[in-house]
Amino acid sequence: MTYPVVAVRRDTRFKDLVRALVDRNVSAVPVVDGDGRVVGVVSESDLLLKEEFRDRDVTRAEQLRRPSDLAKAAALTAEEIMSTPAIMVHQDATLAQAARIMAVEHVKRLPVVDEDGRLRAIVSRGDLLKVFLRPDEEIEEEVRRTVVSYLFPALGHTIHVSALDGVVTLRGKVHDPSLAWVAERLVRAVEGVVGVEARLGGEDASPDRSGDV
Repeated sequence: MTYPVVAVRRDTRFKDLVRALVDRNVSAVPVVDGDGRVVGVVSESDLLLKEEFRDRDVTRAEQLRRPSDLAKAAALTAEEIMSTPAIMVHQDATLAQAARIMAVEHVKRLPVVDEDGRLRAIVSRGDLLKVFLRPDEEIEEEVRRTVVSYLFPALGHTIHVSALDGVVTLRGKVHDPSLAWVAERLVRAVEGVVGVEARLGGEDASPDRSGDV
């Protein structure tokens, strides 16, 4: 997450909204009420509507097709311009959940709120990508602790875990080879993992299976 985060009030004027985006080099700002709860978001695209419709006549078709955009183009305050309800993410959400929301909603950043809806931070696409810079050693340790020890408590010492540039390889012999695909799925869920190669089996290791997350 990125914090402290810039936020604006409902009555923030148009030029101050532009100044907030430019000064902080961000593409959107959350709008909060008096209690700090997020009530909307103002983005660059919202503000640029004023320029789009600034000096031309609006056609009848546009009046019918884009009434909301026209209202924003004439707006003077954050409350009149903001997109609402705001697309947000809870502070306890996983990175995968935040990434899924961004992809589905086609947004570049999300306000992060607590259980009461109060703004705590902002998470951007860049913030989510940073997880793939996680050191290989940390990834290996988490895989051993949360996957190998969980699935193979009695055989953990026989299974070798290695990570290179985020690609995790599991090698070893297990009593139940059918658990290999389960291990692969669990490893993929570890933050920072780029790909998985599961070489787990009985007397002969199972064929490699790899792929990008």
